[in-house]
Amino acid sequence: MTTTSEAIIRLDHVSKHHGDPARRVTALDDVSIDIGAGEFTAVMGPSGSGKSTLMHVAAGLDAVSDGRVTIDGVDITRLGDRELTELRRQRLGFVFQSFNLVPTLDVAENIRLPFLLGGQKPNREESAWIDRLVEMLGLGNRLSHRPHQLSGGQQQRVAIARALASRPAVVVADEPTGALDSRTGRDVLAILRGAVAEWGQSVVMVTHDPVAAANADRLLFLADGRIVDDRPAMSAADISATMLGMEAAA
Repeated sequence: MTTTSEAIIRLDHVSKHHGDPARRVTALDDVSIDIGAGEFTAVMGPSGSGKSTLMHVAAGLDAVSDGRVTIDGVDITRLGDRELTELRRQRLGFVFQSFNLVPTLDVAENIRLPFLLGGQKPNREESAWIDRLVEMLGLGNRLSHRPHQLSGGQQQRVAIARALASRPAVVVADEPTGALDSRTGRDVLAILRGAVAEWGQSVVMVTHDPVAAANADRLLFLADGRIVDDRPAMSAADISATMLGMEAAA
């Protein structure tokens, strides 16, 4: 097992299979890894390598077939659906390529959605934090707009504000720049980088983009459902060379 000084997410001999035993497909194969608290971790690998599955099981979005997943000290493989939903709402923030904003809610309501789903309103400190996020993300003049009135970059900023609003232990990002132009993508990555450096968040990002991955403190490379390399921060050029080497060996 790869370990860090303090793990925010721990996978212990995790496997994920699809299909019946006769036609079983293994998406993750006995993976053990610790994701460090206060780190920006990028997960990379060729198509079909298992990187999205790794993110889904690490965030409690998908159940494991074997093994154990721990988030912020809680063994989620032992939780019922209601407990798991509550843990995700309180301790995890999600940023998806497709934004996943609620079309009938305006920007302010979408950002506060984690609180609305919990049947509560942000307190004074939480409201001040949300106001700061809105200012930093340049959304102050968009709060009354619906998602369809926003550009892709603006929608992604709203999704990031929503992910950070409740100050979760971990922000999980699945190809967060995949639908964005390069300039907006750089802005989004800078925000995620700032979430780690300035606010002590932990970010786990699945990406195929070496430039995006170069923002990370740590890179996990997957192939055939296994972690085949675990590296500290790398340049985009070195990441590209590593990915090319993996694809050539496949």
